[in-house]
Amino acid sequence: QVQLVESGGGLVQPGGSLRLSCAASGMSISMYAMGWYRQAPGKQRELVAAIASGGATNYADSVKGRFSISRDNAKNTVYLQMNGLKPEDTAVYYCHANRFTRGYWGQGTQVTVSS
Repeated sequence: QVQLVESGGGLVQPGGSLRLSCAASGMSISMYAMGWYRQAPGKQRELVAAIASGGATNYADSVKGRFSISRDNAKNTVYLQMNGLKPEDTAVYYCHANRFTRGYWGQGTQVTVSS
């Protein structure tokens, strides 16, 4: 059974940093494209950052230069380092794994940026 478990969310002041983790079980992330998505209240879920199995990365324009996605295949974990957080980054952040026609979601972790 595949599971993706996110952690690391919380309340942070504008300009602060958080690191999200996505621990996978029942699968090997080295074989999957991994991504972080977010969904704010009343908005559609959007891609924040993705990393291919080969290591190539891409980011939403809104987070370029502030967020960084990485993977540790030995720990079977994907990370999202978020710096320079803004109130508009407030959302539930979801981890996603994709390989061909197979896709899996985590349960999400709340990130709130507020003073």
